[in-house]
Amino acid sequence: MKIRYFLSLLAACTASPSFAAIGVAASIPDLASLAAAIGGAHVETFSVARAEANPHSVEVLPSYMIKVAKAKVFLKVGLGLDGWADAIVRGSRNRSIDVVDCSNGIEVLDKPTGKVDASMGDVHPEGNPHYWLDPENGAILARTIESALVKADPSGRADYEAGLSRFLKELEARRTVWNAKMSPLKGRSIFTYHSSWPYFARAFDLKIAGKVEPLPGIPPNAQHLSDLIEKAKTEKIKILLQEPYFPKEGGEFLHRQAGIFVLKIAPSCSGSGPSDYLTHFDMLVDAVSGVK
Repeated sequence: MKIRYFLSLLAACTASPSFAAIGVAASIPDLASLAAAIGGAHVETFSVARAEANPHSVEVLPSYMIKVAKAKVFLKVGLGLDGWADAIVRGSRNRSIDVVDCSNGIEVLDKPTGKVDASMGDVHPEGNPHYWLDPENGAILARTIESALVKADPSGRADYEAGLSRFLKELEARRTVWNAKMSPLKGRSIFTYHSSWPYFARAFDLKIAGKVEPLPGIPPNAQHLSDLIEKAKTEKIKILLQEPYFPKEGGEFLHRQAGIFVLKIAPSCSGSGPSDYLTHFDMLVDAVSGVK
C-alpha cells in the first residue's frame, strides 16, 4: 500500500505539465504537505513555520512576503495560533490571494469557558489549535484544501478530486496500522509539556494526566514538578511528549526522578512534501507505542 501510494505521488509530482503550477502557502508544514498530496504537479507549496520552531511565534520576514505575493492560496491554522500570518499576507500586497482558515469544520477541543485573562497563561480563547494531530481531522483538512484548490484552479478539478481520493484511501489504510500499534496503550496516562497533544490523545484514547507547564506558556516550579513525580508513581506514567523547542530541564528532572521517557517530538511534520503528513504519524505512533 505504501509503495503504491508513493509511486502515484512520484508520478504526479514529476510529470511535465503544460500548465503553470499554482502557489500554495501554508502556516505550518502539515497543511503544505496535504496540499502537495492533493495537488500533485498542479501546485507548488511552501510552509512559513518549521517543525523544529515554535509555530506560535514566527518572525515576520520580507522573504515570506515575497513568496506569498506569488501564491494563490494561503492555508491558515486559525484559532489564534498563527496570527502572524495576517501580517505576512498584508505585507505581500497580494489582494487576490485566497486565505483559507483550515479550522473550519473541525470539532475544537479545550474551548475555555468564561472570561480569559493573563492569569490563565497563554490560553487560546477559541480553543486548542493543534487539531491536525488527529488523523480524523486530517481527512477534514484534506477536503477543505481540495475545495480551496478547485476554487483557485477550476481547470484542475478532476486531478484534485483524484488526489483527494488517493490521500483518503491511504490515510484510512495507515489508520488501521496506527490503531493496531496503539491499541495496547488505550486508556494509558501520559504527560505532555505543552497543550499540543489533546487531539492526538483523543485519537488514540490516551489520557493526559498532567503537563510540565502548569499553565500554557508558564515554566514549571519545583512544587509542580514534585506533584508530577508523585502522579507518575501513582499512575505508572512512563511517557512525556515534549516539543523540541521548549526547555529540556523539566523533562530531564522527571526522567531522573521518576524514570519518565522523554519523547522529544515536534507536533508538525518535518517537510512539506506529499508524504510528510502521513510519515509524521508513522513516526509518532512508533515512538509512543515503542515505550514499554
